[in-house]
Amino acid sequence: MTDDVTTPLVPGGSRLVSGLAFAILSASTFGLSGALARGLLDTGWSPGATVLVRVGVAALVVLPFGIRALRGRWHLLRRNAGLIAVYGVLAVAGAQFCYFSAVSHMQVGPALLIEYTAPAAVVVWLWLRHGQRPGALTLVGAGLAALGLVLVLDLLSGADLSVVGVAWALAAMVGAATYFVISADESNGLPPMVLAAGGLVVGAVVLGLLGLVGLLAMDTSRADVTYSGTTVVWWVPLLVLGIVTAAISYTSGIAAGRRLGSRLASFVALLEVLAGVGFAWLLLDELPGVAQLVGGLLVLAGVVAVKLGERTITPVPPLAPTATPA
Repeated sequence: MTDDVTTPLVPGGSRLVSGLAFAILSASTFGLSGALARGLLDTGWSPGATVLVRVGVAALVVLPFGIRALRGRWHLLRRNAGLIAVYGVLAVAGAQFCYFSAVSHMQVGPALLIEYTAPAAVVVWLWLRHGQRPGALTLVGAGLAALGLVLVLDLLSGADLSVVGVAWALAAMVGAATYFVISADESNGLPPMVLAAGGLVVGAVVLGLLGLVGLLAMDTSRADVTYSGTTVVWWVPLLVLGIVTAAISYTSGIAAGRRLGSRLASFVALLEVLAGVGFAWLLLDELPGVAQLVGGLLVLAGVVAVKLGERTITPVPPLAPTATPA
């Protein structure tokens, strides 16, 4: 993961408001992807083919804007080639491929919960890498958010956990944490659109190669897709997946990270789980229960606590130098 030292711990007023708006947009559109993909998977699409089309369409949409934002500064691509490659492999292709692989071995709820331990991983990373020790409120917020997710995902009713599925979900968590940390880094000089375009192009190429060598099943179907009794042509959800839940999601997510920092942006992104539950209710008739609604309130309370806790982050003091014997 890249560094996060250039983003202020407490953004300014307008920067905070716009950052939260971008973060909510990103979380909401990311949350739509699960319900849309489920409809395609039920008609015979494989996770690999669905993700490849999603990322490929997003790359085609964002690439022209990325080239325009680059303004001929091709040296930025050469200087950050490694960073873009890591972002594309881990944050784009890796996170999505690992998550869908986890879902193929375990229930969606537990897999999503494991992946969304990423905010805690970000806090630990910034603590170990930059000495940004989390304050008490940050830890309380993390605990509230985790408890809220347990309720939202209805895990208290009992769920079978697959060891293989858990391993894939943990790998997806690494990809998600990488996404938050790299998205928030402004020190590389890459405009948000350039980073998004580069990552999506790399992700599409990686997923395509995985399909070519047989590591990723590429099953497709032209059957109509049904959502809550409404039937749509198969290519409609694919376009929405690519344009709305990938192109808009990644670009707005990077914009949010630049304004909020990786720590706060990653916790606000927990709203994706709430959005996912809401869209599953609307599109798949999966009605959330009282416990899930209570969990949603706990997630929101956790995000607020994390935001307040950023004011009390304590840098770890450097170790005193030891004297060298004469």
